[in-house]
Amino acid sequence: MTTTPPPSGPAGQEPAAPRPLIGSLSPSRAADFVNCPLRYRFRVVDRLPEPPSPAASRGTVVHTVLENLFDLPPAGRTLEAAATLLEPAWEALREREPAVATLFDGPAQLSAWLDSARELLAGYFALEDPTRLAPAARELYVEHVLDSGLRLRGYVDRLDEAATAAGLALRVVDYKTGRSPGPAYESSAMFQMRFYALLLWRVRGVIPRELRLYYLGDRTWLRAAPDESDLRATERRIEALWAAIDRAHRTGDWRATPSRLCSWCDHQARCPAFGGTPPPLPAPRPAAEAALAEPAPAVCEAEG
Repeated sequence: MTTTPPPSGPAGQEPAAPRPLIGSLSPSRAADFVNCPLRYRFRVVDRLPEPPSPAASRGTVVHTVLENLFDLPPAGRTLEAAATLLEPAWEALREREPAVATLFDGPAQLSAWLDSARELLAGYFALEDPTRLAPAARELYVEHVLDSGLRLRGYVDRLDEAATAAGLALRVVDYKTGRSPGPAYESSAMFQMRFYALLLWRVRGVIPRELRLYYLGDRTWLRAAPDESDLRATERRIEALWAAIDRAHRTGDWRATPSRLCSWCDHQARCPAFGGTPPPLPAPRPAAEAALAEPAPAVCEAEG
């Protein structure tokens, strides 16, 4: 049985007994299940390959540029400087994932794609001034095991810290390279941010003062100021979501949920909602057996 490492306790005390892990969940996989259990199955249970796409690759490259931008001295964090980081970020992605080189038929397509990425960077600069910021962390991997044994994990795009009279203030920032959701979907979009806030609270003992979700595609942003009741409610929601995932693992009932997100899904050809047939399902098994082997979440998986 897999267990978590025991946490280190105060000097002179025995460390707490390790908790058995029942599973692992990241914000992206949680969103997959909420949006479409069948897509979660294809990604986590069947582990079907997904070809690279221009949109997802652009999201990865823009995230890399925004991470590297803060390596520059504050006065040098200009849009022009960010643009010079774009092609090196693309070359690094192509070296890491050679398949992305097949996305473009020629230099003209690649040039237009790079131009669209530059426009997204301009969208970032329209939202905030990076010369006035000193992030405490970028692409921060955070992991915590709840009392139930469910491991939560994910990457925080940016964490800002400030010392105040009331103590340490944290701000969590996430970049999306797509367009902002309509009012009916804002709560779902902020669930990812509350997931991160819960992780940071459990790991660091500090509730983030502010959550910011930047949409570079239309230069808008969402914000929230969570409190303890918000994060406890988020934890209850995550536990209920995991119970539903575990039930689907045990019963083999993975239902397609058609929505506007289907147009971005790589699995339409095997989805019953589009006349397809899923591959044979492995024997039903507890969620932990599948999810504990899930790879660490990608830094940037899609435009979002």
